[in-house]
Amino acid sequence: MEAKKISRLSVTEKALELIWELEKKHGELMFYQAGGCCEGTQPQCFEKGGYFPRMNDAMIGTINGHEFWIDRDLFEYWQYSHFTLDVLEGFGPGGFSLETPLGKTFKVHYKLFTAEELKKLEEVKRSE
Repeated sequence: MEAKKISRLSVTEKALELIWELEKKHGELMFYQAGGCCEGTQPQCFEKGGYFPRMNDAMIGTINGHEFWIDRDLFEYWQYSHFTLDVLEGFGPGGFSLETPLGKTFKVHYKLFTAEELKKLEEVKRSE
């Protein structure tokens, strides 16, 4: 029997409540975490199709059915970490993300996987 795979991604209850609110207003969503520039490494929430991952970017999981993509270079750095999507009060840099008009900003907390967990991780999907 194959061991249960370990997810690379989870979400706090507070962030999930905000996602439900954004779903009601915008429909299907997607998340993208860039490797720098305008928004730094803050996770961004878009309407599905509002951003197109680059070749070889990594989709590490879904939140409530919405894909969570990470810049390919950033993933190389953070591939040994579990991502927990959270939300904070206040504005993040830039303001491209859908939660910005609500006075909120998504944030990721990272936790390194143990050596044993690394052997059991879910597969990563790469964009083509």
